[in-house]
Amino acid sequence: MLARIQTAVSLLYPARCLGCGALVESDFGLCGSCWRETSFVGGTVCESCGVALPGAHDGHRLECDDCMDHPHPWSHGRAALVYEGRARQMILALKHGDRPEIARPAGRWMAHAARSILRPGMIAVPVPLHWSRFVKRRYNQSALLAQSVARELGIEVVPDMLQRIKRTPMLEGKSPAQRFETLANAIRVHPNRAAQLPGRPVLLVDDVMTTGATLGACARVCMANGAEDVRVLTLARVAKDA
Repeated sequence: MLARIQTAVSLLYPARCLGCGALVESDFGLCGSCWRETSFVGGTVCESCGVALPGAHDGHRLECDDCMDHPHPWSHGRAALVYEGRARQMILALKHGDRPEIARPAGRWMAHAARSILRPGMIAVPVPLHWSRFVKRRYNQSALLAQSVARELGIEVVPDMLQRIKRTPMLEGKSPAQRFETLANAIRVHPNRAAQLPGRPVLLVDDVMTTGATLGACARVCMANGAEDVRVLTLARVAKDA
């Protein structure tokens, strides 16, 4: 009976590509064209931010020039995709286009990228969304991603560990100092979750990393409240100029 119901549903609602809407063989997948247009991060990467680096890994910690010039308050970072082309379109659809179903396959891609930086007892914590944006959007895309990643990796997730208590303007175009000032005192640990943080390694999850200012603010709050270590994971990393 269940098989018949599933067949009927698939006939009424056939699986479609997450990128372009074309028919595909299975739910939550990409067609061949969209797969080719989606840039996955692979090979040698910066240990701090996850951006792809040229050459082969030599067994030592590698970092990009930006991370060496401007160290982050977290220890390791990874990203699944490069924020361009089809990846950018899917992330914008997840973030602003009422497409929460994208978080499910995205979580699988992110989990694959994160396996090398997992720690025992790690908890997944999403970057928080201010309540005014949550009301407008109806969900926090970073929380959906964190839940999907945690499910794939078999780790604990605390969706409301952090709170954004101040609505901040867009950070685009601001200098590092301006970004730091804008985010100052904007994020805190939820009072009812603070006891879960001391001594635990944290996997901080967000959709996109540009400069890392927001992730940095969240990481500092986690460390100030007793986190043993913070590592970051994003669905995509903005490509840097050569």
